[in-house]
This record gives sequence, C-alpha cells and structure tokens, in this order.
Amino acid sequence: MPGNLFAFEFLRNAVLASLLASLACGIIGSYVVVKKIGFISGGIAHTAFGGIGLGYYLGINPLLGVIPFSLGAAIAIGLLGRKAKVSEDTAIGAFWAVGMASGVILIGLTPGYAPNLFSYLFGNILTVPSLDLWMIALLDLVIVTLAWMFSKEFLVLSFDEEYAEVSGVKTTLFYLLLLSLIALTVVVLVRVVGIVLVIALLTIPAAIARLFSRSLGGMMLIASLLSALFSLAGLWLSYELDLASGATIIVLAGLAFLLVHAGRLVISRLRAR
Repeated sequence: MPGNLFAFEFLRNAVLASLLASLACGIIGSYVVVKKIGFISGGIAHTAFGGIGLGYYLGINPLLGVIPFSLGAAIAIGLLGRKAKVSEDTAIGAFWAVGMASGVILIGLTPGYAPNLFSYLFGNILTVPSLDLWMIALLDLVIVTLAWMFSKEFLVLSFDEEYAEVSGVKTTLFYLLLLSLIALTVVVLVRVVGIVLVIALLTIPAAIARLFSRSLGGMMLIASLLSALFSLAGLWLSYELDLASGATIIVLAGLAFLLVHAGRLVISRLRAR
C-alpha cells in the first residue's frame, strides 16, 4: 500500500473494523469450532437477513435491525432444541428460510431502491462508516466482556456438556448465552464479509488455530491474529486489484486452510517413511 493510503477515512475505518471484528471472531469462532456448532452459526447469520430488510423498511441503520433478528433466532433455535426437543437441523432450516424470505419481502415493500444491499450480503469493508465502527466497537466490548466473565462455564460447556450439567452449571442458560454471543458476532462480521460469508470467517481461522494450540486461550489468540491477517490482506488485495473485499478475505482464508492441511498431510507422509 502507498504510504499516504491511510489519509483516506474510509480506509482507516476499514482497518479498524477488520481489527475489531477479528477479536470477536477469534474468541467466539473458537467456541463454535470446539463445540461443532458451525451450522447453527450459519443459520443465525442467514436469518439475520430479515433484520436487514427490517432496517431498510423502517428507514434505520440495517445493523440495528440485524441485532434483534439474530438474537431472536439464536435464542429460538436454542430453546426449540433444548426444550421442545425439535431437531436443531430442522429449526435452523426453518429460521434460515423464514429470515431470508422476510428480508426479501420487507425490502420489496420499502419504497425506492435499497442502497448497499450487496455489501450486507457479501461484505464491503471499504464502505464501513464511522457510526457503524462505533457500533462494532460497542458490540465487541459486550462480546469480550461476557466471554471473559463466563469463560469457565463456556469452557466446560464446549468440551463436556454432560460433566458441566452434573457439576451444577446451568447448561441451557449458558448455551443460549453462547448462541447470543454468536449472534452478536454475526452482526460485527456482517460489515466485513457479509451475511452469506460470515460462517467462513467465523470457523476457518479457529479451525486453523486449533491445529497449532493446546489450550482454548491459545486457540483464541491465534484465531484472532489469523482473522486479522486474512482481513487486512484481503482488504489490501481488494483495494489494489479492485475486487470484492468480503469475497477476497474468504478466498485467502480458504486457501490458507487448504495449504495448512496439505502441508500437514505431506509432513505426516514424510515421517511415515
């Protein structure tokens, strides 16, 4: 990047959004990977499209509409699975479809043209305004604070839920809280990679980090650093080559994931010989 590149406010905002989003992504993404609830995260993310439609329909910041939609979906999916004994796959599929359909209907009912809709679907970190940056920072603070306050409960819940229940941990309550933190992380990542690609950035850095860490804390740290690396590198490439920023970030993350696993496979075969 040229030395005077950060003279532009939109680029400064993009870098700050990348770093803030990476923190939440690394922490919550590690729980998602360890507990193997990536599909639930995808369901929450796609349901959030209804919130974008609500934001456009009410004439407010779409992220303000995403927050209640994603939180509602997270809690409803969790309660249906735990209390109503509904298969989580079924609940996710239903909310996924209804959320997307609601967004389409609400956007269709909104007079005029919906600007920046593509950026909410596939991300455009170069268009993050200062107001959204403050909102991302506030959500980041909430996510990190709650994850730190209940780190022991989330740890035992993620690795051995049966033991957690026997030990007196209110597993349903903390499971719903974890899903709610995933929902807030989805809101943070929407402006970076978009609703469609959220699940990739939430899981790929954490999946790579798991290979190089023996503790959950170390995994979170590595995942956050990897997420920042992918985001900043994708931002630079998208700026230099005039590419879609969200898609570029995910392609880089996906290539890194494949290269790491290919490297491990080669090394294991060489050792076997």
